[in-house]
Amino acid sequence: MNHEIGFEMAASGVRFGPGITREVGMDLADLGARNVLVITDPVLRGLKPVEVVLESLQENGIPFTVYDRVRVEPTDESFHDAIGFAKQSPTGNPYDAFVAVGGGSTIDTAKAVNLYTTYPPEDFLDYVNAPIGKGLPVPGPLKPLIAIPTTAGTGSETTGVSIFDLTRMHAKTGIASRRLKPTLGLLDPENTRTMPPQVAASSGLDILSHAIESYTALPFSERLLPARPGLRPAYQGSNPISDIWSLEALRIVSRYLVRAVEDPTDDEARANMLLAASYAGIGFGNAGVHLPHGMSYPVSGNVKTYRVDGYPHIHGDSHPLVPHGFSVILNAPAVFRFTASASPQRHLEAAAALGANMNGAHAQDAGKILADRITWFMQRVKTPNGLREIGYTPSDIPALVEGTLPQHRVTKLSPRPATPEDLSRLFEGSMNAW
Repeated sequence: MNHEIGFEMAASGVRFGPGITREVGMDLADLGARNVLVITDPVLRGLKPVEVVLESLQENGIPFTVYDRVRVEPTDESFHDAIGFAKQSPTGNPYDAFVAVGGGSTIDTAKAVNLYTTYPPEDFLDYVNAPIGKGLPVPGPLKPLIAIPTTAGTGSETTGVSIFDLTRMHAKTGIASRRLKPTLGLLDPENTRTMPPQVAASSGLDILSHAIESYTALPFSERLLPARPGLRPAYQGSNPISDIWSLEALRIVSRYLVRAVEDPTDDEARANMLLAASYAGIGFGNAGVHLPHGMSYPVSGNVKTYRVDGYPHIHGDSHPLVPHGFSVILNAPAVFRFTASASPQRHLEAAAALGANMNGAHAQDAGKILADRITWFMQRVKTPNGLREIGYTPSDIPALVEGTLPQHRVTKLSPRPATPEDLSRLFEGSMNAW
């Protein structure tokens, strides 16, 4: 059995600074764009971030059309809607560049639009991760995509991953390819001022879990060597470069997450959380995530009645919604208690980066120390107390396990393999967080 001998580092270009959204028109002019599709959601359509983008395009003479029907927590159906819209350019000429203004849902939708309009497949699932889809490689380079995040969490502006709910499965899945990465991410702290506290909490906890998962993921050297370099996956396992970004993201989270949630006017905290999102994105975009994300996909896909303040509900219906960061973090304490035995030192280092008291810490306590520190943040930013509080009961566990099992792209990166029985126990342990 030949094991992996190398790892590859890839990330989008990013530019950080207050007010840099106003530069997007100049960037597109420099790229030679002549027909741009701006992608956003109905709530942001009337807010300052989109207004600034459109003004910049107008000032630089860039023709554009706006698509504003992005669904928060997108589905295959909402992807189809956006792709269909993009195929009907009012000029009759294909769009030659895309701008995504919004959170991870918007940026992921824009990635899918770019892919499916540039290289239309025979079947929608052709590019979707195996075993749910065929996992076919992206055939070639995509068109320019500039991502302008208005939340600080997903890091989607740096990654080659596009996530959506597959409606018939009631679980999330996605598309992963380095070619999906945006051309440029514009990290403008002014844009996160529109982010309500509960959005800041959920997205910030997503950063936290991204960083811990990538730091504790199966080491890249324990994966199998691919037949060709081009078959090396986007998620390669923990590696020395991703480690640096992930640990620094955790240090930033430990200093600024609570401040960013409790005081929306704290510009320093919001700016640093925006940086942390990209730091963690660079880390997990190359190392990958594992069980907390794999388990989160059926949690958000099978939601019954739960709703949370601060999240827009699209198309006039207040559809039930578990924000992605919550669906991830609710499983995280149980998972890290489970995985710590595989790499106790890394779990302790993650806890230390998050500001845990490490006096007298021992390897056998690594899982508890890290889980307790995560729980502290969950309580401080008023996260739901476990899966039970968002509407799940133990009778739902078989369906949650069934929705997790196909998520090979992430579950196989767990440093400790999880059987269906293990997953059942982890979901049971996540019913109540404290």
